[in-house]
Amino acid sequence: MSWFTATATWPFWVALLLILGIAVLEGIGLLLAVSPSNALDAWLPDFDDAEWLGRVLGWLHLGRLPSLVLLLLFLTGFALFGFALQHLLLTLTGHALPAIIASLLAIPAGLAGTRSLGGLLVHVLPHDESSAVSDQSFVGRSAIISAGHARRGLAAQARVKDQHGRTHYLMVEPDLEDQFLAEGSEVLLVSKPGSFYRGIPHPHPTQPSDTTSH
Repeated sequence: MSWFTATATWPFWVALLLILGIAVLEGIGLLLAVSPSNALDAWLPDFDDAEWLGRVLGWLHLGRLPSLVLLLLFLTGFALFGFALQHLLLTLTGHALPAIIASLLAIPAGLAGTRSLGGLLVHVLPHDESSAVSDQSFVGRSAIISAGHARRGLAAQARVKDQHGRTHYLMVEPDLEDQFLAEGSEVLLVSKPGSFYRGIPHPHPTQPSDTTSH
């Protein structure tokens, strides 16, 4: 039996199928103007950076990159290492490791890949962190909903410029329960009670290219 279809590699095939499934969901989300990545970020709880779990997730760039991007990086590293490990052992010894053992060995590789590749993406993809500005400095600024529609409990991505003219990407949800912030609309950021900002429809919208007004 080919090692591609052997039971020793099934966890890594599952990882590849998950990658494909996530890509399909994101594609459907684009058609429906809904972002599964934003929905997942909105669902995740806040993690205290002082606790060990918060430190681990921060090490993996959670909060600086969308959670689905980090999941894709982990699954890719996990699958590639697993396939390579089993193929190498099969070539050298004629036997592959049991699937569970190979999976346990592939987890650190997946985490290391997430850390290293995530660090590269942080400098390429737009993100909302900057050493020159604080989170609260965005309160009072206008932003444009750039991906998805925002409802209470379901944040959407928005872009905003800081006082230096640099663009940041934040997660925003409506300030009121019954409000709806459509993609492309201009909102006024009014607070940041937790991980996400709260916004209202801007009472005095500016030109689409101007997102720095107060």
